[in-house]
Amino acid sequence: MRRLRGLRLISRRLRSVFSELAVPIVVAPMAGGVSTPELVVAAVEAGATAFLPGGYLAPAALAGRIESVRAGTDGPFGVNLFVPGPRTEALVGAHAAAVATESARLGVEPGKASWDDDRFADKVDLLVRTPVPAISFTFGLPDADVLARLRDVGSYLIATVTTPEEGERAAEAGVDALCVQGAAAGGHRGTFTDDPTEPGGTSLYDLLPALRLLSGLDLPLVAAGGLMHGADVAAVLAAGAVAAQLGTAFLRCPEAGTARAYRDALAAGGRETALTRAFSGRPARGLVNRFLRENPSAPSAYPQVNNLTRPMRAAGDAEVMSLWAGQAYPLGRDEPVAEVIARLLGEARTAADSLTQRLK
Repeated sequence: MRRLRGLRLISRRLRSVFSELAVPIVVAPMAGGVSTPELVVAAVEAGATAFLPGGYLAPAALAGRIESVRAGTDGPFGVNLFVPGPRTEALVGAHAAAVATESARLGVEPGKASWDDDRFADKVDLLVRTPVPAISFTFGLPDADVLARLRDVGSYLIATVTTPEEGERAAEAGVDALCVQGAAAGGHRGTFTDDPTEPGGTSLYDLLPALRLLSGLDLPLVAAGGLMHGADVAAVLAAGAVAAQLGTAFLRCPEAGTARAYRDALAAGGRETALTRAFSGRPARGLVNRFLRENPSAPSAYPQVNNLTRPMRAAGDAEVMSLWAGQAYPLGRDEPVAEVIARLLGEARTAADSLTQRLK
């Protein structure tokens, strides 16, 4: 009971942080250069908040981006870290041949299919030395001592979860909030472990009430996964979330670092989305292109596959790029961040007003 009271105190404190936002919207951390400091600053200045992605960045590069955000805004923002899994020697097998063929066509050398921990410990040290308001974790939970160090310097800690079981584990670990990721989300699924037999995942609108019903769980929920319209924002707030996290909705903003071929594919529409391990070795949702279609059985081998395909993906050919996007990506627009946020807020208010009228 004492621990539960402590969790409830923390969650009330975090709820007050979210309630101070003019707009209950979080811009998701999109790695690979997409979530730029400019995008984060624009979101914060528009009354929302945003997370810088720490994944794949060297600690010095992450430090520079944090400094750039601080130079542009005094508002609250966060940093997202990928939690490394156990060291493995998983083999990429025949997938290496497919990557080699595409790399040769593009005139690049394949990357090295090796395991690494993304310099996680060094990034934690950085965030202890230079604390940020919030830190979110993807792909699992760090060790208890890592959570304690980051909590001691005043950072709020958010775990990405995709099942009620993961939510329970995160609550027991003492995080301050949960980012609840539904199956329609673009990009990597934030599962704690990559089970090759796992289906596509659970709908966000099933996950939110399931987590709310967990005995003793009283943590703020940030809803993520396929949210593109203000009506989606209104819906998840009505379902009990304190904020809505969107990523795909901001991919076409001028402040985003989205590559030209990627932008063009999003704007053209017409492609389905699908989950794939072909680009990284972990399940992630993206636009269906030739490489995804021709490699349906890529191994569960992260980050080995991710490292292997990096030069191929960077070559600028949309048919072999990881075009991460949520299912509702056609609703995206070429608009500045502030305009996207203003439009989402207006749509959310209209949806809420309409519901209120219908319930009278």
